[in-house]
Amino acid sequence: MAAHGRGQIQAVRLHQGMTRILDFLQSLQPIEAYALLLGLLASSGFGLPLSEDILILGAAALTLRGIIEPWPLVAVAWCGILMADTLVFHWGKRFGSRLLEHRWLARWITPDRLEVLQQRVRRYGPATLFLVRFMPGFRSPVLLAAGSLQLPYRSLFIWDGLAACVELPLLVWGVRYLGGRWEEILDLAQRFQQVLLPVLVLVLFGVWLWRRARRRDHASRPDW
Repeated sequence: MAAHGRGQIQAVRLHQGMTRILDFLQSLQPIEAYALLLGLLASSGFGLPLSEDILILGAAALTLRGIIEPWPLVAVAWCGILMADTLVFHWGKRFGSRLLEHRWLARWITPDRLEVLQQRVRRYGPATLFLVRFMPGFRSPVLLAAGSLQLPYRSLFIWDGLAACVELPLLVWGVRYLGGRWEEILDLAQRFQQVLLPVLVLVLFGVWLWRRARRRDHASRPDW
């Protein structure tokens, strides 16, 4: 009961916060609104407690009011989330497990969890960066783990960039289809995430089996 009550309180606070942001964005000129969205999205890479998806959903509702346009919103959001993800990836690449020596980060991700995520990235390869874009609760820890493994930046730009090209139009036009009711998209995404995780695990397992079969096939070929 207590957990349910806390969840309701968080939902009310989230709605109130998004309403204030939307009201403020409506008072801005389009170029100012785009700049603010870009800054807020990029700031999440510095640890600012913002949800990229919720911010984009709220901004998508403004496209129905003529304040901002859908495709420019997608372009600005793409740049913003790539900037944020690159920062998290860079922190992992630059500092590795030393980041966990800080008390705040140690509460966010433990050394054991980081090691498990590193193992997953090693097993399934850079394609993990594509899948994790659709898993908000795992996104930043996996990006940090991938960076700590010294994956090249091009892997992040390719896989994360492609995933954002899929995710962002779905979010924006999903809100437009529902007439700006971004709360319904958020509720659907939260429900879908409970099903999405097992599906993604199966996909990753399939990728691992396919890569293993390729290695075996390559090893069985005679050298001429």
